[in-house]
Amino acid sequence: MTDVANPEQMLFTSTAQGFLEKEVPLTRVRQLHAEGISFDPRWWGRAAELGWASLLVPEELGGGSPSGDGVTDLALLAEQAGRTVAPGPLHPVSTVLAGLIEAPGGHEELIEALVSGETVASWAAYEPNRPFGALQSATGVFTTATRTGSGYRIDGVKDRVEAGDQSGAVLVVAVCDGEIRQFVVPTDAAGVTVTPQNSVDLVKRYARVQFDGVEVGESAAVGSAGQTPAIIERQRQVALVLQCAEIVGILDTVLTMTNQWLVDRHSFGRPLASYQALKHRAADMKMWFEAARATTAGAVAAVSERSPEAPKLVSVAKAYVAERAPVMLQDCVQLHGGIGVTWEHDLHLYLRRVALYRALYGSPEDHHRAVYALSRKTDAVEEIGA
Repeated sequence: MTDVANPEQMLFTSTAQGFLEKEVPLTRVRQLHAEGISFDPRWWGRAAELGWASLLVPEELGGGSPSGDGVTDLALLAEQAGRTVAPGPLHPVSTVLAGLIEAPGGHEELIEALVSGETVASWAAYEPNRPFGALQSATGVFTTATRTGSGYRIDGVKDRVEAGDQSGAVLVVAVCDGEIRQFVVPTDAAGVTVTPQNSVDLVKRYARVQFDGVEVGESAAVGSAGQTPAIIERQRQVALVLQCAEIVGILDTVLTMTNQWLVDRHSFGRPLASYQALKHRAADMKMWFEAARATTAGAVAAVSERSPEAPKLVSVAKAYVAERAPVMLQDCVQLHGGIGVTWEHDLHLYLRRVALYRALYGSPEDHHRAVYALSRKTDAVEEIGA
């Protein structure tokens, strides 16, 4: 996805790769699925010891990253996770931390617990039968937070909450006094009901979380009403670059696997790779892969630098990567022939993860529309300036 810039980053990446290959190879992913388990909390604790949950957190709050560029380091880690379609709450924990560190007051203990791996938290942004983009407007969010004498009362339902049944807390998007706000709600609080939801992925689990008059204190709020839109946008950007980076790791692995198969497999005394039609398809996929890697790298850099172009570039990356990746993986399945469509072959593990990510946090079609809208806005500003 991006070049490893320094020895510390190289060591971090290679350590993560070795840890993933040893602890959660594809055989372990299949085993977790057979056991009905999403991830082992003890495994995540060891991952946290390697610094996986600290990358976005500043040092004064107990975090830090090898290169000092937490977003880039996190994207490199997500890319490595894609190579083994690893389980675990890397995405939800990172997305929650991306929000908490923007307004950490009152949440220092939760940040410390997330960084150490002692607990897991997830972002409760989706609502039943509502698209992700609905949370950008108060009229699109039906979960409410009503002020009480000691804090707030949360009522509503969220779904598609990743690792919700294994989370100690959720960061809930709700409407309070007509404005979008976010609140940290412990999942063991009175009035919280968590119902697990399966997904197309073998080990990614989600949950429906219902809030019936859940009482939380004043400190549960994350940031002020004025800060909240920017905090949610930051979380959205982090969630999207993590998705795209992981898909890049998946594509790199699957293309390598497929190209090796085309060399090893013979038909009529010739390797499959020698046939012109298959050469053309392999060349097309290589071109698409490099474009996916480049758009993702551009988005990661923009989010890391907090560039004004970040909203558009993350949508460019998601629109392109999530649109092309399923097509490429389906091609790889076909290039493997009959063996590619079997349960025993590992290709479907990667295809499932990509199919899941295509839909989460906006489809490619949603992001194409976002790029168009943001581009028109930029053009209008430039015309006014001229």
